[in-house]
Amino acid sequence: MSKQWYVLRVASNKESQVCEALQRKVAIDVLEDKIGRIIVPTERRPKPQRKPGDKKFVERKMYPGYVFVEMELEEDGSIGERAWFLIKETMGVGDFIGSPGKPSPMAIDDADKMLMQVDRPEAASAISIEFAKGDSVKIKEGPFENFEGSVDEILPDKGLIRVIVTIFGRATPVELEYWQVEKA
Repeated sequence: MSKQWYVLRVASNKESQVCEALQRKVAIDVLEDKIGRIIVPTERRPKPQRKPGDKKFVERKMYPGYVFVEMELEEDGSIGERAWFLIKETMGVGDFIGSPGKPSPMAIDDADKMLMQVDRPEAASAISIEFAKGDSVKIKEGPFENFEGSVDEILPDKGLIRVIVTIFGRATPVELEYWQVEKA
């Protein structure tokens, strides 16, 4: 049997600690033959509301509350006893996605997609913005929620879009993150 990817529910905001603890325990208990990679997929995004020329980025978890574990199950589809106790006795670990004691593996396509996002080079993580200057947009989140306006400028290096909205009868430019707007 070959290793497959499984999804482990963990305490919120404890993904990295759980991942590191599991990696240490696997090495100590010499379980590399049963448990392979353990990852918390993240993406690097420009930090919002920066000063011009500031090149700060933030790492955001792509799947908050989950850790991905590559492992080999027993013939009956259950987790081996040593691996089970190693994982379950780690602080912050919930349970695997699937029925209790018998986790369901990720679909191969989903695992491949997740791995592509994790393994891609930093340069490829630039945000693709599907708006163009002049597009009519509606703001779907933030202090200007439900306002409509038009795209004035796209700032791909910052991950922002400048939208002209009418506030109190005046055209006002507002800088928003690309996910805060949708085409009107």
